[in-house]
Amino acid sequence: MGIPFFSSNPLPKWSVIGLLVGLLIGSIGGLFGSTHLAGFDETILPIDFTDQVRPILSQHCFACHGPDQKSRKAGLSLLDEVSATRTLESGYRAIVAGDREESELWLRITSPEDPMPPSKEHDELSSEQVEILGRWIDEGANFAPHWAYIAPLPTAVPDSQEPWPTSTIDHYILNRWGPAGLVPAADADPTTLIRRLHLDLSGLPPAAEDVDRFISNQGDDAYLEEVDRLLASRHFGERFASFWLDLVRYADTVGYHGDQEHHSWLYRDWVIGAFNSNLPFDQFTIEQIAGDLLDQPDQDQLVATGYNRLLQTTHEGGLQLKEYRSIYMTDRIRNLSETWLGGTLGCAQCHDHKYDPYTIRDFYSFGAFFADIDDEEHLRNPYGGLNTTPTRRKPEMRVMTDESRQQQSQLEQRIEQAEREVKEAIEGLPAEQPQWEQQLISQIESGEKHPYLWIDDVKDTGGKSSGRWNFVEEDGVAAHSGKLYRKQSSDGLVQHYTVGTTDKKIIVGEGDLLFAWVYQLSASPPTALMLQCNIDGDWEHRAVWGSDDIVYGRKTTSDAAYQRIGPLPAVGQWVRIEVPFESLGLKPGSVVSGVAFTQYGGTVYWDLCGSERATAAPAPVIEVLSIAPAQRTAAQRQLLRQYHGDQSPTVLQLRGQLTRLKDQATMLSESLPLALYTRSLAEPRIVRIQQRGNWLDEDGEIVEPAVPAFLGSLETEQRATRLDLARWLVRPESQGGVAGLTARVLVNRVWAQLFGGGLCPSVEDFGGQGRPVTHPELLDALAIEFIASGWDLKGLVRKMVRSRTYRQSSIPAARAVEIDPENLLFSHQARYRMPAEMVRDASLKISGLLVDQLGGPAVKPPQPPHYYRHLNFPPRRYRPDTGSRQWRRGVYLHWQRQYLHPMLLAFDAPTRENCTARRDRSNSPMAALVLLNDPVFVEAARSFARRIIGWRQQFLEGDTEVRGDAGTEEADHAAIAFAIEQAVSREAQSREIEILYNLLESSRKHFEQQPALADQFQGMNPSDAGEEGIEAVTLAAWSEVSRAILNLHETLTRE
Repeated sequence: MGIPFFSSNPLPKWSVIGLLVGLLIGSIGGLFGSTHLAGFDETILPIDFTDQVRPILSQHCFACHGPDQKSRKAGLSLLDEVSATRTLESGYRAIVAGDREESELWLRITSPEDPMPPSKEHDELSSEQVEILGRWIDEGANFAPHWAYIAPLPTAVPDSQEPWPTSTIDHYILNRWGPAGLVPAADADPTTLIRRLHLDLSGLPPAAEDVDRFISNQGDDAYLEEVDRLLASRHFGERFASFWLDLVRYADTVGYHGDQEHHSWLYRDWVIGAFNSNLPFDQFTIEQIAGDLLDQPDQDQLVATGYNRLLQTTHEGGLQLKEYRSIYMTDRIRNLSETWLGGTLGCAQCHDHKYDPYTIRDFYSFGAFFADIDDEEHLRNPYGGLNTTPTRRKPEMRVMTDESRQQQSQLEQRIEQAEREVKEAIEGLPAEQPQWEQQLISQIESGEKHPYLWIDDVKDTGGKSSGRWNFVEEDGVAAHSGKLYRKQSSDGLVQHYTVGTTDKKIIVGEGDLLFAWVYQLSASPPTALMLQCNIDGDWEHRAVWGSDDIVYGRKTTSDAAYQRIGPLPAVGQWVRIEVPFESLGLKPGSVVSGVAFTQYGGTVYWDLCGSERATAAPAPVIEVLSIAPAQRTAAQRQLLRQYHGDQSPTVLQLRGQLTRLKDQATMLSESLPLALYTRSLAEPRIVRIQQRGNWLDEDGEIVEPAVPAFLGSLETEQRATRLDLARWLVRPESQGGVAGLTARVLVNRVWAQLFGGGLCPSVEDFGGQGRPVTHPELLDALAIEFIASGWDLKGLVRKMVRSRTYRQSSIPAARAVEIDPENLLFSHQARYRMPAEMVRDASLKISGLLVDQLGGPAVKPPQPPHYYRHLNFPPRRYRPDTGSRQWRRGVYLHWQRQYLHPMLLAFDAPTRENCTARRDRSNSPMAALVLLNDPVFVEAARSFARRIIGWRQQFLEGDTEVRGDAGTEEADHAAIAFAIEQAVSREAQSREIEILYNLLESSRKHFEQQPALADQFQGMNPSDAGEEGIEAVTLAAWSEVSRAILNLHETLTRE
């Protein structure tokens, strides 16, 4: 890339004087001090409080002499200079600046009779630590505020005469190497660099064409173009979403008790979209914490507030309301403080923090910000009336997609047109009414019965349907009405009903019948059918055909409202089932306001329901028709007009079309996915300080929303809200906010994503128990620039990956590991096993199986049978996804908190019960066994084998870029080389090809001798390559090779 390498001299171009100056700068620059490294004598340097003294005090002293006033002993606080140097009640002074021998602290830590800290309660101080404290006192016992809780300080970029740095980041990093005796690692080779960049920014290994393009056009411009290409890719959001979802403890299940599924996946998709669109991080913050409190929040901003609902919840009946209000509040406090502030405010739940300035008042005042979040319906009715999964956790909202918005717009236009047509038809009715009256009078005089349809193609206008009405038009069975009908398939009892109609009613007449048309599928008929009527809210009017399986259809009394009609009607054809209203206990004049279709088991189509009248019109209409038109009252004329409108074929047809359109709109709305969101209560809950975290304590002081006192205050005219809190997090310190701290925390975590560790190694804790920051000036410079850029996350990532520090090899230079075993000074890149999702994604990408689809409900891959056997309320039956869905990216995997998928567990994915700022990285036999036996990885190996075999065939036919006319063995070698290049993005070595060729040959012999094993291997997937003309032995043998390649350390390692 045209960048010269650093000199190999361990101390390049520095004189002894320059070395001493560098050491001093590295120690005291920017208040923060240096990292302890091998290779030089630290006693020549002044003691630094933040880097050397405070960690000792925090670990050994603050438990008894720190922030917690109630547990403070001897009245001594070592938090600040004033407290530590004042005269105590005993007459002694713990610290006399400049004189260790006069300092009680020194006397106690060196006393053999009464040592401090007490050996029974705390670890003893090492001799080195004792000497550090003594030297610190002699040098004046200077205190310094904790680095994380002061505003970032701008500093001059360190100057260097070396040609190595190519960015400001490099200058800051280089500034720490010289004093430590470190030199940079060599630049990463192009194939390693392009692979690293793709894994870090997209979470996927590069395709062969990506590698070829980069290698053929090396240099800064090509590299920067690749960076921008990856930042613009939609895979960027999928990659970076994973670390954020760990922080906010995103999961697809509720966590406690039955760990039921809930509707959270749209929040996950919002996060991916926010990263892809580069939503400024300040807005990203505000929309999640308080998007619902913005002026006229849009749909996306409400979905973002799903953050407040991601905590673990319970749906257990009989829960203690106050207990879970306290649990939920505590969870929200802990998560927000760790996610945005890098703090451990949760440690102040029961008492003042032992190591940081957080007080118990701070804890509950912070919790009061969340007292307006509406959890009431969920807490008071945890089951939502049903013990099901996914469970309902109100409030929830239906979310429109781009496609559904277009469909809704089209339906609204069609509905508007249909309403105009109905109105015009009704306006034309008066001219037709005289002729209609004569026809109706003739029908009445004829004495014929007439059907009155209450439910036809759709439910009646104003009717409310319950249950899952499945409207179909073509399903292998012609509708009885020639239009729409309902279909229901079930294993047990199901019911559909409609009530509340406004434009039609069934008025029971003398001799009228209730009827419906049914079609029972011959292959799966039901065991029972039932019709029910609703009269003034009373459903106790039932007629049953078939068995007694419908429990509430059994006749247990002599009540005439229950009728057992007889056996089921004929199957495989449309049959009208009917029952006289009178036999259901309904007298003439009764008004039916609802009808229900009920079946037990089987598949049934329902169509056309209504009443068959003994007369052509209801009695009131007949009575009005007998009166001369000129003598009718206004009410009588209105009755006839209304009845005419109900019976007009033209109006009925147009109303039916309108109703169908409205039902389509309703069904569209009800088919939209649900999302958890935040809704505020009119009156926030009262929050009290709970001593020792006791939720039963109702005597504690009532607190109002407030930020931790040592971090400032919020000045608001009214009660502070979540919106005030969110804006405080991203408001500059000069305006009373903590933007610098928020930015530091985020910058440090992004750095850890790209360099393997943070500038502050404890990415989860910026407090007193956290580790000192290694490059304070660099962290501050990046935080300041991040804020000034408008919180531009992609810009931050671009700046980091463009640095030469990022582009180093992961192979350390000489003595680097000895001097800096943790690589805290970043003298080489990090090498580590990929995260769980990336392990999966890499195998799917290499194999050719990966489905590139953005967003959507969680994916359920295969998992061991009976894994959920102890998961109840309700008992769970795991149904893995099939088809292309099962090959989607790991970020979309189903996250079951109590029973996380075994593959995710084996590769250290968190259960996300709590905030996870840093994942563990283990190396266990279980992980290897998963890679060899998990069905997803077995199928990935088979699919990869098919790719290799296909390429090999092209090679033999001369269709590849390599060459044709090759022998079988040469083709095997070339195919193995192709496979290695696809998996690890580099050319294969001859020794690798030899080893894998031997594996291929031995596998061929093995499967030739045991063809049943090869057949079994091939038969695991019916869509396998056997249908593509590949012999079972060939596929099995190459699958063994592909499994080996996919299990290589290099395949699974980011370096």
